[in-house]
Parts: sequence; C-alpha cells; structure tokens
Amino acid sequence: MSEIRENLSYETFGVAIRELAQTIADDGFEPDVVLSIARGGVFVAGGLAYALDCKNIHLVNVEFYTGVGTTLEMPVMLAPVPNVIDFSDKKVLIADDVADTGKTLKLVHDFCVDHVAEVRSAVVYEKSQSLVKCEYVWKRTDDWIDFPWSALPPVSGPKGHRTPPAGTP
Repeated sequence: MSEIRENLSYETFGVAIRELAQTIADDGFEPDVVLSIARGGVFVAGGLAYALDCKNIHLVNVEFYTGVGTTLEMPVMLAPVPNVIDFSDKKVLIADDVADTGKTLKLVHDFCVDHVAEVRSAVVYEKSQSLVKCEYVWKRTDDWIDFPWSALPPVSGPKGHRTPPAGTP
C-alpha cells in the first residue's frame, strides 16, 4: 500500500458522482436496479440512482475489511441477503466506493450474473490490483483513499462511550 493518501472531500465526491453518472448515461446503460455494496457503496448508489433517475435501489452487506489494510480471507455476504428473484431479467448496476482487491465486487457480480439481463459495475476508485475491472470508474489510483464518511472515528456518547442503539439497556 502506498504511503500517499487520496483525500476525497464531500464536495469532490459530488463532482465524482455526477461525472460517473454522465459516463454511464453517455454509454447508453440505463439500469433497472442500482445494487449498493454496503457500507461505502451506499453513498455511491444513492448519488448514481438520483443522477440516473433509477428509483429501484437494493443493498447487500458484505464483510471483508476488518481494519486499515486488513481483511478476512474471503468476503462474506451478511444477512439479509437480497433475493435474486428481485433482479430477474433486470439491468443491474453494482455500486461501490472502491475496487481495491476486487474480491467484494466479484462476489456480488457472481451472485447476480446468472439471474439478470445484464450486470455492470461502477466505482469512484479502482486500483490496479483489482480482480474486477469495472465498466465505470471515476478515477484510478493505488493510493490509500480517505473517504469523507470514514476518515473520522465513530462518534461517541457521554464519557467517550459509543452511544448504544435506541431501546437497548
């Protein structure tokens, strides 16, 4: 991993999403479904869905990164896993923030490919070592990326403790 960091601001993220959406539109791809890979892909999927006027958004939770530069051996889909019947004969755009190793994108692509009319992937960043070469990429880099939604630590409640979810003792 490079010591240089790519710092993406919310403002630049907005520009990136519009440019990425324009590339997709210029290519003539009109997705029926935008499938977000949570967590970072949620922001990308929402922006692309609005820009491409696609109201059908689904989310898949995939666990792979366990820390900065550390991962599980293989990515794992977490419950609830989407029902592929919801994607039958649809054009699906998989959205994520970065194609780093590409393992997460490959898992989700393989999950969809036999059930959909067409599947393509869009990311803000793609790294050279990615197993998956996405159809739509805003920028290619091999630097570590500081995304605006994950650059700061989680917020804390009183006395530095994380705030428990509502309804928990």
